[in-house]
Amino acid sequence: MKGDLKTFLCGTLTSEELQFLYKSYDIVGDIAVIRVPNPLKQHTKAIAMAVMQINKSVKTVLHQVTPVSGDLRLRKLEWITGERKTETLHKEYGCLFKIDLAKCYFSPKLSFERMRTAKLVQAREVVINMFAGVGCYSIIIAKHSKAEKIYSLDINPVAVRYMEENAKLNKVEDRVVLLEGDAKILVNEKFQNTVDRVLMPLPEKAYEYLDCAVFALKPTGGCIHYYDFEHAAKNENPVEKVKVKLSGKLQRLNVDSTFSFSRIIRTTGPRWYQVVVDVKVK
Repeated sequence: MKGDLKTFLCGTLTSEELQFLYKSYDIVGDIAVIRVPNPLKQHTKAIAMAVMQINKSVKTVLHQVTPVSGDLRLRKLEWITGERKTETLHKEYGCLFKIDLAKCYFSPKLSFERMRTAKLVQAREVVINMFAGVGCYSIIIAKHSKAEKIYSLDINPVAVRYMEENAKLNKVEDRVVLLEGDAKILVNEKFQNTVDRVLMPLPEKAYEYLDCAVFALKPTGGCIHYYDFEHAAKNENPVEKVKVKLSGKLQRLNVDSTFSFSRIIRTTGPRWYQVVVDVKVK
């Protein structure tokens, strides 16, 4: 979410300091998560207060100290101002999600992508979300499609607990089925040749787990929503780079497939991009 921080902090920060300021920040429920570069550390509180003044619904401001990392996709957060908490209630497309940002992964930047995916799900489809987190993709699909079942897997026990609460909160617990554990193990044990659609919203693991996603699809085929991070030089297209990498692995798996959709979701760093490719398996 973008607030006019530069204008707001014009009298507090010098023109040189304003050049280092990150203009964008995340708002999840009533919590704002900001990043403060090293040259502005002494102004952290002032930046946080500005965010609260610009966004009247924000009750807490947290500082993201480290990037998201590890199998549980967590980041270190430090409290700056407002209520001392990391748990909040976030609303998206008519769905409510209870989230502890210190213990579970969540990104409001993927809001459009979650609904885009939900709109593609056909009636009576069986869907598996291999990296479900607190259940956002799964619950939005359940609320906005006529999918028969959405199997939602995650290795983080805290995320699974919140996913269970969120499924009840949104009254979709009859169709969102929760499983805790490593997606690779769970798919191999329970879901080979059983689903119509696979979601892989964990770019760090998607390529490694692609064979499991293919094996989960019914013999008649289906769709895989594949997410990846890709670096691209000035003259390179990150989407095409992901497609080339993906094509190679699908060929080695002897999979007859086409790419039905692809796009850059967002920029994640200097020349680093998050990309989605929808794979239609025949």
